[in-house]
Amino acid sequence: MAANSQFAMAVHVLTMLAQKQDENVKSDCIAASVNTNAVVIRRLLGHLHNGGLVVSQTGASGGTRLSRSPEEIDLAQVYDSLACGEVFALHPRQPNRDCPVGRNIESVLCNLQKEIDHSIDEKLARYKLSDIINLIEQGKEGTSKGAA
Repeated sequence: MAANSQFAMAVHVLTMLAQKQDENVKSDCIAASVNTNAVVIRRLLGHLHNGGLVVSQTGASGGTRLSRSPEEIDLAQVYDSLACGEVFALHPRQPNRDCPVGRNIESVLCNLQKEIDHSIDEKLARYKLSDIINLIEQGKEGTSKGAA
């Protein structure tokens, strides 16, 4: 099963923009850092723009920059601005209602999904973009903030 990498790419992009401060950064420059196509980056920047995390300007001096400081952006906001989907998907077709499991599985899994989504938001909200920048500058590979 393939994992969605949009969140990891978004954090990478936002961290890069934060280090460039108020400078407009072109999508090909960002794409080179992420090692992907500029079209992928522009699509991702569209989601981040809709989430209020970046502002973009067209033209020769155009590019993208953060809409606010890294201390004001938490990772839950990043996650919420993306169309990553749910942690898991429910059945594509309605299960058999004559079966006791089929009749009840969707509501059980739906409640579990809501609980997991809440946990993800809660955990990601503990981290600011500035925390990621600090960890990168320190050369650390992992985090222990709020470890449970």
